[in-house]
Amino acid sequence: MYEKVFKKLAKSEFRSKFKLREKEKIYINEKGLDKIKLHAKDFISKRIAPAEIPNDGKQTPMKGHPVFIAQHATATCCRGCINKWHHFPKNVQLSAKEQEYIVNIIMEWIERQLKS
Repeated sequence: MYEKVFKKLAKSEFRSKFKLREKEKIYINEKGLDKIKLHAKDFISKRIAPAEIPNDGKQTPMKGHPVFIAQHATATCCRGCINKWHHFPKNVQLSAKEQEYIVNIIMEWIERQLKS
């Protein structure tokens, strides 16, 4: 479903450098994918979805949670990247459908990482 965007992301040296380490894989296996998806939904709704984000471009840490790593790998880390890579406008509240898309692409990336 997301092959086109994953092929595009694979061409980015910056996006391609993000990988889940053993520590994050263990965390995911302990929590379960359903719990990780709930974390992703929460992070996206609070940090990414609002129309105005005071610290846009700096709101997603580079490490500390598998979802944060996935956000950088999938260019869903800030509204600027989301606009550039996924073509959702900035300064507009993300719809439920747009948020679902972002969460799903994050989870797809995580699942692919768990298989690699």
